[in-house]
Amino acid sequence: MLDKVLRFFIAVFMALAGATLMHLASPLLTVFIGTEILKMDMGIFRITLMNLVCILVGAVLGIAVGRLTSPYFIHTLKRFSAWVEGQLNKMPIHDVIAGAVGLASGLIIAALLGIAFSRIPIVGNYIPVVFSIVFGYLGIRLMMKKRREIVGLFDFVPRLIRDLSRVREARVAASAKTSAPEAENTAVKDVPEVDKRYKLLDTSVIIDGRIADICETGFIEGTLLIPVFVLEELQHIADSADILKRTRGRRGLDILQRIRTESKMQVEIDNRDFEDIAEVDSKLVRLGQIVGGKIITNDYNLNKVSQLRGVPVLNINELANAVKPVVIPGESMRVTVVKDGKEQGQGVAYLDDGTMIVIENGHRHMNATIDVEVTSALQTAAGRMIFAKPRKA
Repeated sequence: MLDKVLRFFIAVFMALAGATLMHLASPLLTVFIGTEILKMDMGIFRITLMNLVCILVGAVLGIAVGRLTSPYFIHTLKRFSAWVEGQLNKMPIHDVIAGAVGLASGLIIAALLGIAFSRIPIVGNYIPVVFSIVFGYLGIRLMMKKRREIVGLFDFVPRLIRDLSRVREARVAASAKTSAPEAENTAVKDVPEVDKRYKLLDTSVIIDGRIADICETGFIEGTLLIPVFVLEELQHIADSADILKRTRGRRGLDILQRIRTESKMQVEIDNRDFEDIAEVDSKLVRLGQIVGGKIITNDYNLNKVSQLRGVPVLNINELANAVKPVVIPGESMRVTVVKDGKEQGQGVAYLDDGTMIVIENGHRHMNATIDVEVTSALQTAAGRMIFAKPRKA
């Protein structure tokens, strides 16, 4: 349907162009054709019969040329649209919005300046066009490069809103305490006390998703505290131009929604942000020091930094390794060799929980299910590796 509409407009445009060109050429044709009847005024828009014939012939020729060339123009237009769409998909949505705002600002400035210079003789009519091109380009470039700085100028607005919200909440809490102390004491007796032993979630453990399953089992006590800067980082990842990052960010937001709606744990959003700290991990450690909570993560580096700064850490990977079945040297198990190992003659197998088993001289048993005897096991925070050898019959 779209192709038919484009063909129609191309044919109309070419018909108008052909009629206009033939109309402009009709005086020259009148010189060579001396027939008086063709020079007769038709009384319609002051055109002669020659003008009318030229316009009709030009329109017919234009329609014919438009019908012949429309497939090429449509194909070129589609390729250009696909190229523009591909370039926009590679750009973050923030840069696209910033570029549009910069272009609009540049064109407004160019229009205002163009009015002042348009009265200059000879070149006055062309100056607004030049200004539009120059200021439009400058607006796009400056807005995309200085986007963070420009947004930072208006950063006081959300801070002011947060401060006003905190003041309002403090006033409401103070008035509630002074107006109804007895009712508050009665309510405390009836309502179970909320456990304020905070557990702070970092971005990596939210995207990982296992924290939602752990919360549903009830193994974690206290209140889950989700900092606002972690939410902002998740939103930034979800808006990324990279498909993989965008998928991970949206998964993290879905996990948070699942924790808030399906788990029995108390979840709070902390609006504190530390503007003097740039890294999200450092902000998380600072918040953990302030609230006296523990950080739940699976980030090895954050784990070490938090421990050095005196903030307790609950590592999901360490928990996963701790609940895996314990194997001891001499124990037998039945596994399937699936690939070669790094060393010559080695074979590799996996347990159901993903634990890798390196089998000595296991290459000869490739794709076979055999009984092996455990010789040793290596346990680290990153995972576990079991070394074994084929069991003798």
